[in-house]
This record gives sequence, C-alpha cells and structure tokens, in this order.
Amino acid sequence: MTLSRDQVRHVALLARLGLEPGEEDYYAEQLSRILEHIERLQQVDTDAIPPTAQVVEVLPVMREDVPGPCLSQEAALANAPESEGGFFVVRAIQEPDPG
Repeated sequence: MTLSRDQVRHVALLARLGLEPGEEDYYAEQLSRILEHIERLQQVDTDAIPPTAQVVEVLPVMREDVPGPCLSQEAALANAPESEGGFFVVRAIQEPDPG
C-alpha cells in the first residue's frame, strides 16, 4: 500500500504534527513500508493462538505483606514539627496561610 502526499498531510493533521515542505515524500515512503509490514502480518494464520494481553508471563513483583514490629506512638511523633494529643498537627489546606 502506497500513501499519497495528501494522505500523509491528513495523518500529520490528525496527529497534530507540523511537516516541513518536502517531508511528505519521506513520510509517505516510511508509512507505506510500515503498512506493508502490517499487511504481511495479517497473512499469518493465528487461529490456533489464543488471544492474550501479554506475550510473556507477568509475575508479581511485590513481596508478601508480613507484619513486623512497628514504632511506638512516641517514637513516631518524636521528630514531628508539631503534635497534639498523640497526633501529627498539620495545617489544613483549605485555611489561608497565617503568615
């Protein structure tokens, strides 16, 4: 399949790409080659191949969540700029900056 210069301009317009004068011929050749490869791939018999979203097995990369020792409340709040009643004190994002 060979693309025309007008078709290349149309694809560039859809993709919001600016083409310099004379680039239509270059991209027409490149896109035509890509479409030829796709046409060849469409000739491959894939009836015996089940549909899949992945070509390789996807393995979980997260480790199991194993409970472990945690910080005490005092240790967790030790470096907090401000705490009150065992909680972190933070400025509300809806309130204006007091400064």
